Formats: sequence, C-alpha cells, structure tokens
Amino acid sequence: MARIVVAVVAAILLVSCTQESADELPVQPVGDLHDTMTWVLDPAADVIWGSAGWIMTAEGEQDLTPETEEGWNQVRHSAAVLAESGNLLLMPHLVPESDADAWIEFSRGMTRVAQQALAAVDAKDSAALFETGGHLYNVCLACHQVYARGEE
Repeated sequence: MARIVVAVVAAILLVSCTQESADELPVQPVGDLHDTMTWVLDPAADVIWGSAGWIMTAEGEQDLTPETEEGWNQVRHSAAVLAESGNLLLMPHLVPESDADAWIEFSRGMTRVAQQALAAVDAKDSAALFETGGHLYNVCLACHQVYARGEE
C-alpha cells in the first residue's frame, strides 16, 4: 500500500513539475484586444465577406466568388486565420475577467464558423461560403454586443 501512495505522489509531483501555469506560459503579447481585432481578425473577416455574394452596380451584378486558385487561397488563408484566432482569443491576457464563460463560447463559435468556411473553400462552394459569412457576422455581432459596445 505504501508503494502505491509513493507512486501516486511521485506521479503527481512529476506532472506538476512539467506543467506551467497560465501565468508562466512562454508567450509575449504584442498588442491588446483592440490591436488583435484590428490587425488580425477584422482583415481576415473582411476577406471572407468580400469573397461571397453579389454586388449590384450600374453595370449589373458582380459575383464576388473567387475566380482563381490564388483567390480561393486568399479566402482559405483568412478562414484559417479566423479559426486559429478563436484559440488566440483564449490567451489569458485577452479573456475578460468578467463573464469569461461567454467569451470562451464566442471564441469557440468563431473557430467553428471559420472551420465551416474552410470546408466551403475546399469545396469551392460559393453558396456555402456566403451562408458561412452570414454565420460569421452573427458570431461577431453577438460578441460585440456584449464586449465592444460603442468601440466600433
């Protein structure tokens, strides 16, 4: 019995020695939340929204669907940036102390929607990309209504 207790204590100590707390993570934030939104998320979301749907002009209807592989790759890049940014938003210095649970859900929601955008891009499905862009807008709007009132 004593051997089991010693083994369990040793295992716990070994694990606790190798794990770093959130405060000790080897990250060096470059900007605050506003910077992250302005420099990373907004430009990526704009590419998604600017690559799906149609615009009516004096010359007629303009389809925004990418026409080249390079165009689809730009959308893929932006969708990947948004998907990973959901994880980025979970870094301790970006999570608001009040109502962190909602923040986590919004961040994960953005990752899920961005993964849907990646699937639409891989299928080169302009209708799915358009629909996903709407879902992305809804996730962004819901989060902004809670956390960014008057800051836009």
